[in-house]
This record gives sequence, structure tokens and C-alpha cells, in this order.
Amino acid sequence: MTISIQNLEFEAIIGILPKERISKQRIIVECEIGYTYSKSSDGENEGFIDYANVVDTIIATMQDKKFHLIEEALEALILQIKENFSQIKTIKITICKPDILPNCTVCVTDFRYFL
Repeated sequence: MTISIQNLEFEAIIGILPKERISKQRIIVECEIGYTYSKSSDGENEGFIDYANVVDTIIATMQDKKFHLIEEALEALILQIKENFSQIKTIKITICKPDILPNCTVCVTDFRYFL
């Protein structure tokens, strides 16, 4: 199974420029999580991942920590999501800063595979 979270938009402090350290800016996060889902013999869900909790984890992590680099934010997000949802097999996260340059959206992506 794959959970796909698209166009998750919120504001956070991220960046190295002086104005980025003071004012929140718009952030867009895309996330794909691969996991194994099954039902137990008694009909209970096993491996279920609550996507609302994933969204809450992303926003809380990004807003609680004021990252300097997108790369640092990606590392922290991957570690926090994996810690909260141990059944994850793969994760791909993209963080975008749509307003940092006037003529484009800047994004950085990371992908991890867990055994």
C-alpha cells in the first residue's frame, strides 16, 4: 500500500537568510509512504497508518523546529515519521518553498527504504 499526501500547505520558519529566520513562509510538502497492510485472523487491522496523524507529525515537526536548510528538515521528518509509524517500508518526502524566488518553486526531495 502507499499513502500519498499531496499539496500539504502551511507556514514555518525555514531558511538561512535573516528574513527567513524571523518570518514564517509558505511551505508545501508532498509525501509518499509505502507500507504493508493486512488483517489479522480475528479481523483486526494490522499495519494501518492514520494519514491524519502523518499530516499532524509533518506540520508539528516543521513548526516546532526552525530549520536552516530543507535538507535538515527532510532528515528530521523522515526520522520522526519512521519513529511514529514503524511499519513504514519506504518514504519519499518533498519540501517546497514556493515563494522564495519570483519565477519558480524550489523543492528538495529525499527517499528512504527501510528493511
